[in-house]
Amino acid sequence: MLYLKNVVYHPPATPQPILKGINLELAPQELGLIIGPSGSGKTTLLEILAGLAEKTRGEIFWRDQELNSLDLQELGGLVFQFPERHFCGKTLLEELRLGHPEIGVERIKQALSEVSLDHLPLNTSPHDLSGGQQRRLSLAVQLIRQPNLLLLDEPTAGLDWSMRRQLSKLLESLKKHWSLLIVSHDPNELFNIADRRWKINQGELETI
Repeated sequence: MLYLKNVVYHPPATPQPILKGINLELAPQELGLIIGPSGSGKTTLLEILAGLAEKTRGEIFWRDQELNSLDLQELGGLVFQFPERHFCGKTLLEELRLGHPEIGVERIKQALSEVSLDHLPLNTSPHDLSGGQQRRLSLAVQLIRQPNLLLLDEPTAGLDWSMRRQLSKLLESLKKHWSLLIVSHDPNELFNIADRRWKINQGELETI
């Protein structure tokens, strides 16, 4: 179970806090959806949960353990908006092994199977994939690390309706093994697959 208790993020350079006393609970094998406009604090919240930004105050727990930034980096896997722009590997094998050269082919095939890309040759270039396949690959990059929590920033942005629908079905199926927290300004297909939903505006979170 993920718990956030009164989490505040107030960088010294900003007159007002970006996040104002965030409280949130997400159980294992649940999909949580946070909806809000640009500039509302959605991405900042994900960055804190991924250990990439340091909260100003408040507490974050996984089960009964309070977590610091290093713990959060181990706990979660963050998929950025438009993750395909960050692909560095020349092949699927290279992309999935970046930072993990010791990972074997079987584990790589398992991660690709989780996102329905196991039919592709491992020497396929990530840049030759369709937009929907690239989003699936970005998920596999995180799944290979075996995180407890998948964090997704606008996962359907820029996709056509068919790819959005396929990706939503995949995210729903991933709940069998992972907890997911998704932020989006345009929930559409994601709304009905979410177990918990919140709205964020000007750094304030409320359940919907």
